[in-house]
Formats: sequence, C-alpha cells, structure tokens
Amino acid sequence: MKLNELIIIISNQLGEQINQSMLAESLGITRQTVSNRIKNDSEVTVSELNKAEEYFKIKLFSQNKNSLDESVTYIDYYTDVFASCGNGSIVFSSEKKKLPIATTMIQGYSKHKLYSMINATGNSMAPTIDNGDKLIVEHWNGEQIQDNKVYVFCYNNEFFVKRLSKNIDEIIIKSDNPEYRARTISSKSFNDLILIGKIVSVIKALD
Repeated sequence: MKLNELIIIISNQLGEQINQSMLAESLGITRQTVSNRIKNDSEVTVSELNKAEEYFKIKLFSQNKNSLDESVTYIDYYTDVFASCGNGSIVFSSEKKKLPIATTMIQGYSKHKLYSMINATGNSMAPTIDNGDKLIVEHWNGEQIQDNKVYVFCYNNEFFVKRLSKNIDEIIIKSDNPEYRARTISSKSFNDLILIGKIVSVIKALD
C-alpha cells in the first residue's frame, strides 16, 4: 500500500479528510518526508500501519495487514459527476480514477456488488448529506426499492440524491431538509426514472 492510499483510507474511516501533515505526525516523520515518499510511490510498512491505527484510534484492517484483499476494495471515483441534493445537476463528463476504500466503510459490503463514488451538491439532504460530501453508491441490480433508503437516480436528464418510497401507483421522493417538500412520480412516468443505485456510505467534506 502507498502513502497516498493510506491517507484516503484513514480519511474514509474518520469521515473527514486528513492531510500530509497529520499523517506525518502520526508516523513520527516530517511532512516533507511524507511528500517525498508519495512522489516516489513509497510503500507503507506494517509498523507504520500500527502507528496510524494507534494515533487516529481506528482499526484500518479487519484481517492481517499483509492480506489487504478482503479489507480494501478499489472503486471508480467519478470526479466530475455531481448528484444533486437540491434541484438537479446535469453531468457534463465522466472522468474517473480508482480509489482504495476500506470495506468496513461500505454498508453491507459484498465483493459481488459493484460500487462507485460520486460528489454531492446542494443541501436538500442535510444534515445526512451536505454539499461537497462524497457518496459511495451500490449500483442497482434490479432489486426492489427499499422504502426510505437514499438513492441516486436520473430523472429528466438530471441526477438526484433523495429518499425513495414506492407505492402501487407512485414513487415518493423525499428530502431530509424540511425546507424541501416531498414530490411524487406517477406510475405513467416510472420509465423516465433511471435508478443508479443506493447510497451505502457518506464521506463528509471538510468544513
């Protein structure tokens, strides 16, 4: 594992972004050393993993630290895809990169499921999801909508993050922010809604 990957995993566990200086302090080295090692793709030692766990008071891996395949998964992070927690956000591009994510951060994680990460914008789902948060999505695979779970979906060419509930003849779209009223999609418009997936983790942005 590389140092830059360790920063991402620790940030995921803490629910907030850590920087190179914080990692350096946890490992007992200088920030410049961390920066140089990141540039050189330096590997993290088991001893350093232990130091990071103790400093941040987290458990990085549930298995042996030399067996990361069951403790970390790599998912696609769509850096320019924004799902709106408000009035909708059109996707202009779909550039992506692979990010390591601790599987303990993903609710109901399964190696047989497909996950990706996108950005949230807007405040209609506050305080559950705030503007700038990163969202891990479990991709939809034909399952029924689970009432009151948070989903990302596309409707009228715009992406939204909302709580969904399904009745016989309508889908109810709800926001966590009480300033936003609930909306409905009638059965005749069901085919216009494209369900992308369920939100299974929220990585909070720095204030």
